[in-house]
Amino acid sequence: MQDDISGWNDWFAAFSNIPELSHAAELHGMVMGVICVAEAPSPQVWQELLMQLGFERLSDEQLQLLSDEAEDAAAALADDALDYAPLLPDDDHSLAERVEALAAWCGGLVLGFGLAGGQLRTDEEELLRDVQEIAGMTFEPEDDDEEGEEGYADLVEFVRLIPVSLATGRAKKLLVVETTQDDDAASSVVEMFQPDRPS
Repeated sequence: MQDDISGWNDWFAAFSNIPELSHAAELHGMVMGVICVAEAPSPQVWQELLMQLGFERLSDEQLQLLSDEAEDAAAALADDALDYAPLLPDDDHSLAERVEALAAWCGGLVLGFGLAGGQLRTDEEELLRDVQEIAGMTFEPEDDDEEGEEGYADLVEFVRLIPVSLATGRAKKLLVVETTQDDDAASSVVEMFQPDRPS
């Protein structure tokens, strides 16, 4: 399976049982949203960022996987952005599973961008609105056909280029998370960028 090559299996195994996530793909989208704005955070900064969102502490192994993926994805965007791809389940999974993962990934992307303090440039507002719409999509059984597969493939290709666009020409900042930061201030940033999730 391509999931072994892409790293999806390891990612899903590490993060699929975290109750604060709607899907393991949401966390990868969040990673991409953050690194569009900032340098790849250290494991310690990831821990603090996630705890601001109400996550329990992750294990050292989970944090290392998260940090390594952020660094790899940041390098992919910097070195050859056209080779970058979101981390999603492969075509051996049902279309319903893949649509659910893509929607969650898009929700995470918007959340991560806001969490890192991303400021939208004029030409990016429509992009983020489109991503939010995808984040809210749900799978309908009648879409499980060849046309549905083609539509999904088109969406993945569109979504794949969003982090490329967001990262291009943006000066990356170094995230510093203060553990004593006012909770209300932190949550206001998150809520402002958090799309409605499908139930």
